[in-house]
Amino acid sequence: MNFEILAFAMYFVLVLVVGVVFFIKGKDNSNEKDYFLGGRQMGPYVTAMSAQASDMSAWLLMGLPGSMLAFGFGQAWIGIGLALGTALNWIFVAKRLRKFSKASGDAITLPQYLSNRFLAKSPALSIICAIVFLISFTIYVASGFVSGATVFTTLVPSLKTETAMLIFAAIIIVYTFLGGFKAVSWTDFFQGILMLIALLAVPIVILAVGGLDTSALSEVYVNADDGTEYAFVANLFSASWQDIVSGLAWGLGYFGMPHILVRFMAIRKPSEVKKSAIVAIIWVTIALFAAILIAYLGRMIVAEELLTQGLQKIVFIALARKYFPAFLCGILLAAIIAASMSTADSQLLVASSSFTSDIYKPIIRKNASDKELLWVGRVVVLIVAIIAYIIASSKGKGAQAIMDMVENAWGLFGAAFGPTVILSVFWKRFTYQGAIAGIVTGAVVDIVWLIALSSTGVYEILPGFVASLIVAVIVTLVTPAPSDEINAIFEKATDKNYDE
Repeated sequence: MNFEILAFAMYFVLVLVVGVVFFIKGKDNSNEKDYFLGGRQMGPYVTAMSAQASDMSAWLLMGLPGSMLAFGFGQAWIGIGLALGTALNWIFVAKRLRKFSKASGDAITLPQYLSNRFLAKSPALSIICAIVFLISFTIYVASGFVSGATVFTTLVPSLKTETAMLIFAAIIIVYTFLGGFKAVSWTDFFQGILMLIALLAVPIVILAVGGLDTSALSEVYVNADDGTEYAFVANLFSASWQDIVSGLAWGLGYFGMPHILVRFMAIRKPSEVKKSAIVAIIWVTIALFAAILIAYLGRMIVAEELLTQGLQKIVFIALARKYFPAFLCGILLAAIIAASMSTADSQLLVASSSFTSDIYKPIIRKNASDKELLWVGRVVVLIVAIIAYIIASSKGKGAQAIMDMVENAWGLFGAAFGPTVILSVFWKRFTYQGAIAGIVTGAVVDIVWLIALSSTGVYEILPGFVASLIVAVIVTLVTPAPSDEINAIFEKATDKNYDE
């Protein structure tokens, strides 16, 4: 019996059971707010773990360690930037966004919140945001399908890529379609725990065994991907200023990331955010440190065999198989699938909610019932997943180009929406015109920088974020101040006693 596959099968049964349970408990998904936001009844610990699990995809266990293994310790600046961004987002934005989204007409999506915050009569801002979300997250989900299939085929070489992707996609679709936000959040909760255990278990066991050859840290290997020589000694302090600045700039993305921000909006009470913040910050700090340590240890143990074949991204898999028996290894490797699923399911749900709440309800069917909206949301989950599967399974150059765009989606979201979200919860004078100007400017500058100025080595989110912030402030100052009704929303949300 293949015990790795047995461990995988047990894990998938668990997540499917969660989806079925929340579907049977039909009263928990009686309307769109329940389905897309869990009825704002998520506890602090589930909220924290769900936010972090949906944030960290398979990149945490494959991309980051693999990048460091091939390009050196300087890549750790990305991890540092993400840890700082996570902490700042939870400390300064989470509680305020929870209160503001509730005070702004009980908004259940980020586009809906931004429109309600300014009592906008036109749905333009909400629609623009929803379209961007729908397109970007469909691509994101497709990327998740690809990474999931990659792990499947790495672990089960006899499995065809198309079959592996279909299995992976089907599991995500089932529990997201059936259970909605609560099923996604609870599966993310368990997946976040599994990811952390796996990240810690591998380095702890390796260090306990000992016998490491540190001379490998100074050896130079030829990467099979591009034939370039890389040495691990490119460390934190010898990294270029562009690498340091760009790594830290990754943290700016959190302020505009819809599938993370929606977790803040879903927590039961604003007063419970502090507990969530503590759990989330501790989780991300430990997880990122462990991922960096895995790359460090991998450089001494499996670097030569992986780098010469261009297989640096499977460093976690190689170490797990080397130091753990089959069944335990299967559980650890299920953590990679968990990472892919916890991100893909969240993005699938946000894409669906953006269409249902920000396009279908206000434009197509203004008088749609709660039951109708609930099932429209489920159908959109299915449609988005099917489109994502078609994109992911395509072997054409166009599909590969789309996959490459996913790397820049983080920067686009952060640059376009980050400054507007921050200003909307901190600045009473902030206006609807300023919000639109900031979003458009951030998106345009981010894209232009990517196309024309990427050779500078500076991550495009940084100039996009700064430009968005400046333009949003200027436009706000030259447009009429908000009305008394809009100011009343700000005052209600910032009232110390407001804890709904």
